[in-house]
Amino acid sequence: MKQSNIRNFVIISHIDHGKSTLADRFLEITKTVEKRKMQPQYLDSMSLEREKGITIKMQPVRMLYSLDSTDYVLNLIDTPGHVDFYYEVSRSLAAVEGAILLVDATKGIQAQTIANLDLALNENLTIVPAINKVDAANSEQIASARKELATLLGISEEKIHLISAKSGKNIEELLAAVVKKVPAPPVEDKPLRALIFDSEYDFYKGTVVYIRVVDGEIKKGDKLYLMESKTQVETLEIGYFDPKPHSSESLETGNIGYIATGLKNIEKCRVGDTIIKLPAKGWSASGGKIEPLKGYKEPQAMIFATFFPVDPNDYDGLRDSLKKLKLNDTSLIFEPESSEGLGRGFRCGFLGMLHLEIVGERLKRDYELDLIVTSPAVIYKIIDRKNSARFIHTADEFPEANRIQETQEPWVKLEVISLSHYLGSIMKLSQAIRGIYKDTKYIGQDKLIVEFEAPLSEIIGGFYDKLKSVTSGYGSMSYQLIGYRTAALVKLDILLAGEKINAFSRIVIKEKEYSEAKKLTNFLKDTIPAQQFTTSIQAVVGGKIIARETRKAFRKDVTAGLYGGDVTRKRKLLEKQKKGKKKLAKFGKINLPAEVFLKILKEK
Repeated sequence: MKQSNIRNFVIISHIDHGKSTLADRFLEITKTVEKRKMQPQYLDSMSLEREKGITIKMQPVRMLYSLDSTDYVLNLIDTPGHVDFYYEVSRSLAAVEGAILLVDATKGIQAQTIANLDLALNENLTIVPAINKVDAANSEQIASARKELATLLGISEEKIHLISAKSGKNIEELLAAVVKKVPAPPVEDKPLRALIFDSEYDFYKGTVVYIRVVDGEIKKGDKLYLMESKTQVETLEIGYFDPKPHSSESLETGNIGYIATGLKNIEKCRVGDTIIKLPAKGWSASGGKIEPLKGYKEPQAMIFATFFPVDPNDYDGLRDSLKKLKLNDTSLIFEPESSEGLGRGFRCGFLGMLHLEIVGERLKRDYELDLIVTSPAVIYKIIDRKNSARFIHTADEFPEANRIQETQEPWVKLEVISLSHYLGSIMKLSQAIRGIYKDTKYIGQDKLIVEFEAPLSEIIGGFYDKLKSVTSGYGSMSYQLIGYRTAALVKLDILLAGEKINAFSRIVIKEKEYSEAKKLTNFLKDTIPAQQFTTSIQAVVGGKIIARETRKAFRKDVTAGLYGGDVTRKRKLLEKQKKGKKKLAKFGKINLPAEVFLKILKEK
């Protein structure tokens, strides 16, 4: 197939605007999948994707299509729409020349629509706009969505396609527009360069990399070199997706496909690396003339949580499973951690709450691991007296107050899209999360974008649910990390019977130290088991007790064995018990089962 007849494109939109359904119609029109084998959301191959009704992993597929008696190869990459998986979208955009921007007619433009559009424009992609679900919307909704999209793109409304992915209305016209508007991949007479945009692990084939061939050609059996990891591999298998892996003899310039490398060391294949062929003319491993392709900006973890295996013997299995997951989810980061109550585990970094949930579910389902997951937290920054900075993940790492010059917390730029008459409720909600108002933009007669800056810790603490509540479900949001800002942070310690329990310590904003301390001591009072002596529960900040509760002692009936007799016998036993409890209160040790640590760690 001539490179001039290849079209590489993606579908981008907000979550639940119909990307996967549109991809289904494309598969049917191009007869890539037989009608009897079709099922809804065909490219969403993971059970989790089907259960939640969302796309989690990008999925490439090759389609053959004929237009005006000319045959074309269409390489489509179906992308996620949720903000937590923006990195999947950014990697897929680097492998294509065009994007269908899809908007739900019943909902109009939402936050991730704009975020994904910005990513596509940064890659200089050709945008093909379309409004979906026109058969489910009234004429007023369609007109409003069309006007919003035209305003956003700065084009006339006539250039926007009106479709229904569910019924197939105008889908052929949209596909034809992709062929006509999206440019063919550029072709230059250069040595092989291919970009790795995704990867996975196969037990028999080793590491399988998903590639876009930018220059040259790859043939089965070629000896290849990964420029960043400085690793040589051989093409055990090469092919494309239709949508299942389909082996072929070669992949030429402009094509999207895969290579089975046979590598068992999964850390050697990095997303964003450049593949070249050996021997490459005019190039050597020590310092060649072939320039590596532009890779990807490493994603920054937004939140952290720790995974502990319920069975300590599963620790090695958890480590290996995380390594395999990281192969096709490079935004996941992890490092070992230990807890006095829960043993060894891994502290993991995620792009958001849904990302955390999905990784946890995949570990449980795909690798059959029974896990304990702690509540999420953010990374704080400490500037010490010597003016050096370091990042801290847990309260254990928080230094003494006399060694701290400044404490900082991460902030995000937050964009909220909603109907204009909810503006007052949105502003009130932003004040509750210490938000700073920046700007308001109108994208239609009744829709606006409100920009804020806010602490990340407030965003992950249930902000999205509150936004949906105050906007009657019409609000949507997207956010991105903008850096660290000064915040009055303190370490809140918990003493049980005078003994500090490190696992219960946490970092809190100073203005909320009392409310957090009161909440935590009350929670502990109801959670820890009763001891044989009265247990004091104290919350301490900087050596000062700011909240206290008392857990009553477990009372053993020492007089139960008495049957009659003088009352003084009973008093003697009770006095002896009283002295014993005083001694225990002074020298006794708290006995805390693992279940208590679990409840505290998961408590928000």
